[in-house]
Amino acid sequence: MSKLRNIQVFSGTSHPALAGAICSELAVPLSEMHISRFACGEIYAKPVPSVRGQDVYIVQTATERVNEDLMELFIMIDAMKRSFAGSVHVVMPHFGYARQDRVASPREPISAKVVANLIAAAGADHVITMHLHSDQTQGFFPFPVDNLSPRKMFIDYLKSKKINDPVVVATDAGAAKDAGRLARALDAPMAVLTKERPRFNVAEITSVVGDVEGKTCIVYDDMIDTAGSVCAAHKALVENGANAEIYLVATHPVFSEPAVDRLTATGFEEVIVADTIPVSGRKRFKGLQVLSVAPLIARVIRAIHENKSVTEAH
Repeated sequence: MSKLRNIQVFSGTSHPALAGAICSELAVPLSEMHISRFACGEIYAKPVPSVRGQDVYIVQTATERVNEDLMELFIMIDAMKRSFAGSVHVVMPHFGYARQDRVASPREPISAKVVANLIAAAGADHVITMHLHSDQTQGFFPFPVDNLSPRKMFIDYLKSKKINDPVVVATDAGAAKDAGRLARALDAPMAVLTKERPRFNVAEITSVVGDVEGKTCIVYDDMIDTAGSVCAAHKALVENGANAEIYLVATHPVFSEPAVDRLTATGFEEVIVADTIPVSGRKRFKGLQVLSVAPLIARVIRAIHENKSVTEAH
């Protein structure tokens, strides 16, 4: 494996553990970034080593403090551009505001596009993200976006479980495309839930489309926020004759309150997530499996740096 030259990886405060793991995979040191706050709360960020002419990668994901994470990112990008970095690549595994990607009712903003515009205005040249809420969000950016999928990682893990008579369940029609790809890879049938949202973070399952009776369900979604949708899905599947052994697979473990309590009480066989968002402390619970996306992101960074196909690395 060739040594990477003219590359520096920096981390914001949102997910330093992932940044460190990516650097370990790349066999490069994690460069030091000085980040502090003024007394009034304003953010200060400065790369400690020189970045002149370097290909810079900034690892910053969106956590529960998404607005702080984004503002910190904008300032880091600006610091790199003003320090004559050759290129600035943003590694944002969980893209904040991704769900607000369209006007669903009158007078709503498209906040995902606002965030994309701000990242571009700060001076980024490229974004690496993961499992966007909708693929077309890539079109909000004026530069290339690599929207990675952790699906192969989940497939390998699920195959290792040797699940008997599985069926992949999409949480709604919007998730059916991704769920279908997972189902084909597992050589399993698929079912789709229909639901209504009377208000934010509240979901009501109206029907189950597909045969789940007597089967082991694998519920697949892009994120778990308050867990209302997926716990409602668990209840609906059991009521429609599915085995009590139900797996939940999701890329982004947002785990806003009261997600952990709901997931613990519902009793999924396993909740399988990626580490696109740090999961620690109380958010770690029995049955939770966290798979690392660091090897995937490192392969993609290496492919970009060596002018190779990202698709093949992916």
